[in-house]
Amino acid sequence: MTTDLESRIRQLEDRTQISEQVIKYAVGVDRRDWVMFAGCFTDPVYADFSGGGMPAATVSRADLVARISAVLNGFTATQHLSPNHIIEFDAADPDRAICYSYMYAQHLLRGSGSGEFYLLRGSYTNHMLRTPEGWRIERIVQHRSWEYGNTSAVTEASARSQA
Repeated sequence: MTTDLESRIRQLEDRTQISEQVIKYAVGVDRRDWVMFAGCFTDPVYADFSGGGMPAATVSRADLVARISAVLNGFTATQHLSPNHIIEFDAADPDRAICYSYMYAQHLLRGSGSGEFYLLRGSYTNHMLRTPEGWRIERIVQHRSWEYGNTSAVTEASARSQA
């Protein structure tokens, strides 16, 4: 543990900024504020949503926004909660950290014959990098724990968004 007061204050500020970036990810998708969402990531970014069918890959930030917005824009409404942040700093590199966070993602798809509600629960591993613009997610890995409701809602929402 660092005993220098200035270092300890900086680490508290870093924790707040890291946590806020992870929360902005959730708020950005729910508001469909794709500028806010994009601002959470480095460019390029490694994204692993393979549990949901999107292959893990390093992509441009714009490509990630396009992929996520193409799905979520098709939902009537969503609510993504990002609680329980545990932040671990890299002892060898003060500009890197990992933020582990829970995921509670509710999706409403009015008029769906397969059910209007879809719930996804799990967690994220967010690899953070301090950039000149502040902390950003440089690697994000989604871990799905369980689903409930219309498990085909993502496919249907994506089709609605592209129509």
